[in-house]
Amino acid sequence: MLKEERHAYILQEVRVHHRILLADIADTLQVSVDTIRRDVKELDEAQLVKKVHGGAVSLDYNIYNYVAKDNFLQQKKSDIAKKAVRLLRDDMVILMGGGTTNIEVVKHFPPNIKLTVFTPSLPLATQLIQHPTIKIIFLGGVLSKDAQISVGADTILALQQLRVDLCFLGTGYLSVKEGLTEYDYEVVQVKKAMIERAKKTMVLTVSAKLNSVQRFQTCPIQDIDTLITELDPEDATLTAFREAQIQLL
Repeated sequence: MLKEERHAYILQEVRVHHRILLADIADTLQVSVDTIRRDVKELDEAQLVKKVHGGAVSLDYNIYNYVAKDNFLQQKKSDIAKKAVRLLRDDMVILMGGGTTNIEVVKHFPPNIKLTVFTPSLPLATQLIQHPTIKIIFLGGVLSKDAQISVGADTILALQQLRVDLCFLGTGYLSVKEGLTEYDYEVVQVKKAMIERAKKTMVLTVSAKLNSVQRFQTCPIQDIDTLITELDPEDATLTAFREAQIQLL
């Protein structure tokens, strides 16, 4: 594979997943990790990605001051958010994970809806401060600088005290065979606890992230109640998920 083709693939993966690992890309493209490391270094120098230990992230990966730079993906996330907020009712208690899609959901909250929102996500909690009728309960713990959410025993212990109506989880990796997966083991443990404490779990993702897999499983596909994408629920892309009897929005 030519260097230009590798660069194009890396940029596409970063665009969709926001973060890539050198070893994963090397394995997929069947080249050495050193080759991908050099590619990432060149892309970093060209200010197309940001090189980090073991991989690369998109230039807007830090979502604390999130401003979308990809209008195409942004419209898809907005479509997902509009579907997600239709599930909300006054006086619900909900759990929300991190990620830019959940941030978009918050931006679409009806102005007068009354909710209690628990979240381990610092950027999401900050975004919620602007809403006049939302009660925000931040689940503290050790702050993961990569994921920008609280992780560890304190966060999981706090989650174990809850019982909520809905849990909204964003993800970069979902397949029917492997379920919901992530690359960060500590984040997986928090998401597991969130799913366990919710009556229903909603997974939000753009369709480009479907049928992708990472190292650690958060839950099997059967533990997901509803999958929300930007696609029409009858779209052929969702056939396998429909056959798995997941509600599609």
